[in-house]
Amino acid sequence: MTETRPADSTDIKQCCANVYGSDAAKYLLGDSFHPGGLPLTEELASLLALSPAGLVLDVASGKGTTAFFLAERFGCRVIGVDLSDQNVLEARTQAASRGLSALVEFRLADAEALPFDSECFDAIVCECAFCTFPSKQTAASEFERVLKPGGRVGISDITRDGASLPELDGLLAWIACIGDAQPLQSYADWLAASGLRVAKAEQRNHYLQEMVQSIRTKLLTAEIMIGLRKLELPGLDLSQAKAFSKAAQEAIAANHLGYGIVVATKAATEGL
Repeated sequence: MTETRPADSTDIKQCCANVYGSDAAKYLLGDSFHPGGLPLTEELASLLALSPAGLVLDVASGKGTTAFFLAERFGCRVIGVDLSDQNVLEARTQAASRGLSALVEFRLADAEALPFDSECFDAIVCECAFCTFPSKQTAASEFERVLKPGGRVGISDITRDGASLPELDGLLAWIACIGDAQPLQSYADWLAASGLRVAKAEQRNHYLQEMVQSIRTKLLTAEIMIGLRKLELPGLDLSQAKAFSKAAQEAIAANHLGYGIVVATKAATEGL
C-alpha cells in the first residue's frame, strides 16, 4: 500500500479533470468514462443498497452520467463533485434540461478536501478516479468522515501489479488512470485504514479489456476521419495515443493491468 505523490500533484489532478472534459475524451470514451459503463455502475449501486431515501456522493462526477443514472434508476438524491469547472457547468445544464435538478446537484470540489459536514451521506460512489488522487489515504479518510454510520462506499478502478511498464509511464499514464494505479488489495487497505470495513474486493478485468479494444478501434477511425478532414480532435496526438493503447492492451493480456471493485461500510455504531 504505497502512495506515489508527484511534486506537481495539484497540476496533475487539474490536468486530468480538464482532459476528461475534452472533445477527444468524449469521442474515445463515450458518455461513461470508465470500464464497464453503466452496467458496472448499476452493479456497484446495487451492492451499496441505494434507495430513494438515500443521499449519495458521486466523487469525480465528470459530466454527470453516473449521477443522472443513479437518480433515475434508484430514485436517490445525488451530489456530484468534480475538479473541472467545465464538467460542473455542463452537468448542471444537463440536470436542468433533464428535469433532475431536484434530485441531482454538482459542485466544484477536491476529493481530498470534501466541502461537507461529517456523517451526511448514505453512500459514496467513485469510479475510475481514486487511483488518480495523489493522497489516497487522505481521500479515503474524507470518504469515511462524510459517511453516515452504516453508510457504504463503492469504488471501481484500474488495478496494476508491480511490473515495470515503461511504455505506460508519464503524464499520459496519469490521465489514463494508470500512472498510480495500485493492486486491488491496496485500495481495500486504504479504505480499511480509514476505519471502514471492506465487504468486497473483486476483479472485473474484462471490462478494461473491452474498453481498450474499443479505444483502439476508435483511434483507427479517427485517423481516417481526420485525414479526410471530417473530424477534428484538438490536442490529441494520434501516434502517441495509438502506441499507448497498444501497450495497455498488451499489459492487460499479461495481467499487469486490470479493473476491480471495492465496497466498504462504516460501522453503524461507534466502536462496533
